[in-house]
Amino acid sequence: MEPLPYTWGHSRRYNDFPTYVKSHFGGRVQKISVNVGFTCPNRDGTKGKGGCIYCDNETFKPGYCEPEKSIPLQLENGIRFFEDKYPEMKYMAYFQSYTNTYAPINDLKQMYEEALSHRKVVGLIIGTRPDCINEEILDMLLEVAKEKYLSVEFGLESTLDRTLLAINRCHSWADSVNAIELCNKKGIKTGGHLILGLPGENRDDFLHHAKEISKLPLHTLKLHQLQIIKNTQLAKQYLENTNAFPLFTFEEYLDLIINFLEILNPKIIVERFVSTSPIDKLIAPKWNKMKNFEIVAKIEKTLKEKNTWQGRQLERYKPNK
Repeated sequence: MEPLPYTWGHSRRYNDFPTYVKSHFGGRVQKISVNVGFTCPNRDGTKGKGGCIYCDNETFKPGYCEPEKSIPLQLENGIRFFEDKYPEMKYMAYFQSYTNTYAPINDLKQMYEEALSHRKVVGLIIGTRPDCINEEILDMLLEVAKEKYLSVEFGLESTLDRTLLAINRCHSWADSVNAIELCNKKGIKTGGHLILGLPGENRDDFLHHAKEISKLPLHTLKLHQLQIIKNTQLAKQYLENTNAFPLFTFEEYLDLIINFLEILNPKIIVERFVSTSPIDKLIAPKWNKMKNFEIVAKIEKTLKEKNTWQGRQLERYKPNK
C-alpha cells in the first residue's frame, strides 16, 4: 500500500474521532447529554413554526436526560451509568437537544457553569444553530470554559439554500459559513451535522457538500443518512408520496460515503457516519437493524479494498484561482 497522506498519527484511512479523543485526553471520554428545555427560532414563531420537517429530538435523548431534572442530577445519572465499568472515564457535558444558545446570556452562563462544576466533567459541547451565535455568547463561553475543552456544534444539514428552505431550517448556508468562521476567529472548535439524502438533493449535491465543507475551518463532522421518523412533518410527506423519497439502500449509502470521504478535507475529524433511531420510531430505511460499529467496520473495509482514503481526491475539487 502506498504511504497515506495522514498528519494525525494513526493508520486508519479517515480522520476518526476516537483516535483524536485518546490523543487529546489520554484516555476514554464519554459525552453526557444535558436537556434544559430549550426551543428553536423555527419552532416558537421568531423565524418560523413547526421546526425542521425531520425533527424528533426524542429519538436521540437518553432516558436520564429530562429537562425537569437539574443539570447536576442529569450529569450524575449519566455518569453513574458508565463509572462502575470505566472508573477512569472522563466526561463532557453535551447540551444536545434543540438550540442551546437560544436564551438570555446570563441564563446560558449559569447553565454552562453548573455543568462544568461537576468533578468529572472535562469539557463542554454546545449544540446550536448557525444563526443563534454571536461574539457576546462566544466570549462568555471562553470565559466559562477557560482551561476546559470547548466545542460548538452547528446543525448545518445542507449547503444548499433551496434545501434549507424546503426543510424549514429558516437560516441560510451563509449563516453557517459565518458562524464557523466567527468561532475560528475566537479560537473555538466547531462541529457540524450534515444530513445526506434530504428531499430534492442528488448525488452531485451530496458531493458538493463535501467540497463546500472542506473549505471551512471545521473541526469535526457528523454525517447522517436521512431517516423517516414517525410523527414528523417529513413522515407525513413520505407516507403521502413515497416515490418522492428515493431513500438509500445501505450499499448505496456505503458507496456515497466512500466518495464523500475522498473529497473531504483530511483535517476534518469524522465523528459519525450514520444516525441510529429507535426501531419503534423509525419508518425507513431500516437496513436490517445494522449496528453502528458494523457500519463503521464495513466503511473501513471498503476503504482498504479500494485503496483509498479521506482527502484522496480533494485537489481536483479545489476552486480555480
